Amino acid sequence: MTMASKTDSARDEAEPSATSESALETARRQLYRAANRLDIDPNVVERLKYPKQVHEVTIPVERDDGTVEMFTGYRAQHDSVRGPYKGGLRYHPEVTRDESVGLSMWMTWKCAVMDLPFGGAKGGVAVNPKELSSDEKERLTRRFAQELRDVIGPNQDIPAPDMGTDPQTMAWLMDAYSMQEGETTPGVVTGKPPIVGGSKGREEAPGRSVAIVTRLVCEYYDRPLAETTVAVQGYGSVGANAARLLDDWGATVVAISDVNGAMYEPDGIDTASIPSHDEEPEAVTTYADTVISNDELLTLDVDVLIPAALGNVITEQNAEAIAAEFVVEGANGPTTSSADSILAERDVAVIPDILANAGGVTVSYFEWLQDINRRAWSLERVNDELETEMQAAWRAVQTEFERRDVTWRDAAYIVALSRIAAAHEARGLWP
Repeated sequence: MTMASKTDSARDEAEPSATSESALETARRQLYRAANRLDIDPNVVERLKYPKQVHEVTIPVERDDGTVEMFTGYRAQHDSVRGPYKGGLRYHPEVTRDESVGLSMWMTWKCAVMDLPFGGAKGGVAVNPKELSSDEKERLTRRFAQELRDVIGPNQDIPAPDMGTDPQTMAWLMDAYSMQEGETTPGVVTGKPPIVGGSKGREEAPGRSVAIVTRLVCEYYDRPLAETTVAVQGYGSVGANAARLLDDWGATVVAISDVNGAMYEPDGIDTASIPSHDEEPEAVTTYADTVISNDELLTLDVDVLIPAALGNVITEQNAEAIAAEFVVEGANGPTTSSADSILAERDVAVIPDILANAGGVTVSYFEWLQDINRRAWSLERVNDELETEMQAAWRAVQTEFERRDVTWRDAAYIVALSRIAAAHEARGLWP
């Protein structure tokens, strides 16, 4: 929701294969591309190829029938040169060590491109949360918190929700950590319910940032939103919030989808009248007069395509058929490296996930500040501050995009790596 040495010999080292690459391979590929365009200390890049540490724990959970089942959990901590580690915890059957490492690298880049004082981390438990009762999920979370207790904390590593976890999961984790510490410590996690220190606007933030970046893209290319058509794959929290904001701002949203397929209305959808996945799961097609497949949605003749569902949906197989002029990534890693190259050759502007959906980690930063200061912000302040941060990040990326004549994705990674490298050079190597 995943890097290469810059010695002279390593500059000529082949990049990893783009075929079926893992999150770790993708993260290292992105480091190669950015580092090749920068004059930075090769030793810094060598350090960024690896996580600082990866914690693997075994979690015994008593099931409701009295049996005990063992689960494996991970927490990968990549780089903390700019501040405490930050990143989600996911509950998913395919959570692995390498996936956690790759995603922790992505979080390092995302925090840096947004200029947040955090480094990257990621982790989770290899489990299907749909097979757990609420009580079992709570027991799993509390024991996982205990196993990670020595390596997380408000000034050390701050988890957040991800796939299969939610604000309630974070509330349990915060409570378990606090009970062991002997004091309420809301800043140990973000994405909590506001009643226990969460921030207003946190759940909507990734979708809001996607909408803000889409608006900025249209402004940059002199395309009025009122004359812009949009297709959104995925009508969960990110996709629904992005679609509704763009609809409010005057864009014409012609397609939205869930796992069952897509609603397609060439004249525009009243997005407010269609429940999101959180409001009514898998309901999009039941409201549709015209239903098309998710694959068809990706190739619609629209101005803006927002893949906001799964990773790796724009591939070498369908990249030539993408008809949109702009792709704004709402999901994490929706475009494979091979597809990215094809889209670049076709002059399709792809705005990367580490910028477009960074509203989540940005408002998590706001939540952390509120917890430290024990003072809640209004929703209006949260949204205003998010707008300011997104515009600042956009300007930084735009500057590199224009100065270096690279893709938007490369520009974003150049911004991120420049900041991380500068911080490493300033701090030096201890001892």
